[in-house]
Amino acid sequence: MQITGKRYLDYSSFIKLTFGERVQKIALDIGFSCPNRDGSKGYGGCTYCNNNTFNPDYCEPDRSITSQLEEGISRFSKRNKTQKYLAYFQAYTNTYSDFNSLKAMYDEALRVPGVIGLVIGTRPDCISDVIINYLSQLAKTHYIALEFGIESTLNSTLKRVNRCHTFEDTIAVYERCKNKGLHLGAHLIMGLPGESRVDLLQHAKIISELPIDTLKLHHLQIVKGTVMAHQYKHNPERFDLFTQDGYIEFIAEFISVLRPDLIIERFISQSPQELLIAPKWDGLKNFEIVDKIDRKLAERNTWQGQFYKKESLVVC
Repeated sequence: MQITGKRYLDYSSFIKLTFGERVQKIALDIGFSCPNRDGSKGYGGCTYCNNNTFNPDYCEPDRSITSQLEEGISRFSKRNKTQKYLAYFQAYTNTYSDFNSLKAMYDEALRVPGVIGLVIGTRPDCISDVIINYLSQLAKTHYIALEFGIESTLNSTLKRVNRCHTFEDTIAVYERCKNKGLHLGAHLIMGLPGESRVDLLQHAKIISELPIDTLKLHHLQIVKGTVMAHQYKHNPERFDLFTQDGYIEFIAEFISVLRPDLIIERFISQSPQELLIAPKWDGLKNFEIVDKIDRKLAERNTWQGQFYKKESLVVC
């Protein structure tokens, strides 16, 4: 896929090429939990997690899927009345329930006028073959994307942040999901405690060997209401948080070792200022930071895949 004027494969261009028009995600919160919150595997959740950092105000678990989608569509349709929509099951672990409950939720979302597909955020250890096969059937007539929170390729880091799954789980779930008509995505957090720059660049090399289509990135942020906020308050020296300029410089290098056909959905996500503890950047909007990344790539004459070399998956 050729993306004119970009030094990387960007998600918005992919969407336009796929659908021929603008397609907007509508976020949903259905009140799911996670196995590291409810005691199935652990308690407290991931140490960095506060889902209020990304949920729109219409995402309320006590509202129906149809109601949340209709309000979201109403808001976005004021900007563009002809666009289509993807129901984005976003908050917490959106395959963490029994088959019949999940089927009813996914089917309800697809019945809402204008919704042409699903994007489902989940964990590598929380999806059954029954659900994978059902989503594969839906994918014959709809756009179905599965996004897995990898967060790190290092088991030592996953344990440190209380993920309660391993990178072996990640490898296994992508093997189960590949070649089933599903669009497979991954999410990574850059700069988790204990990870060096070498570790972060190794993430790029390792995930490039997974059968994924899209990648979301963002830098580590310390937000209120998390275990990590308590850890940062008492031991800030254990955290090496990115400055804005440092992150832009790092992303330019990270891109250069990524697989060249991997679609980059997101470089950056900034928490609401009222929840953010650190790092405090200079107030630029996300699109302005992306523009700086574009200019940094041009300045360095760097592009996605420039230094990519196929490697074997390594678990540490």
